Amino acid sequence: MDGILEQIMDDHAEHLLRLAYFYVKNRHAAEDIVQEVFIKFSQHDYEERGQLRAYLSRLTINKSKDYLKSWHFKKLILQEKIFPERANIQSDTLIEAEERTQIGAAILKLPLKYREPIILYYFEEMKIAEIAQVLGIVENTVKTRLKRAREALKSQLKLEEWEVLGHE
Repeated sequence: MDGILEQIMDDHAEHLLRLAYFYVKNRHAAEDIVQEVFIKFSQHDYEERGQLRAYLSRLTINKSKDYLKSWHFKKLILQEKIFPERANIQSDTLIEAEERTQIGAAILKLPLKYREPIILYYFEEMKIAEIAQVLGIVENTVKTRLKRAREALKSQLKLEEWEVLGHE
């Protein structure tokens, strides 16, 4: 099992780290979340009922949402507001490349309910049906959120021509 778990971690760690970071916007918190996901995965018997990637993504999304609701996160946000000079959010080259782009920055500004489908659709290349399953919502809601997220991105990015936003 250890060899299989190591292979699963090698195959999915980068994807899950990126996914967690898009939720929590903090490299260290994202790493902790991914570590917790793999610990939880290793402690439970996974029954092959679908794609492993979708299952791990769902675990990561849930852990990320739990983190955003936690007292620890709320305390950090309060500290950053009171002492902005202490707010030192570190990231690595994996995430910095995406964050530097205007689109990446605009996506991070979207509300979570619009950020989720955009990330899953464009970055994780999931189909609408898969996104609906992972998020636990109906397909039409996914389509609506994608449409509204694209509209919000278009207004944020002004007159720039972006291939990503042309998929309507």
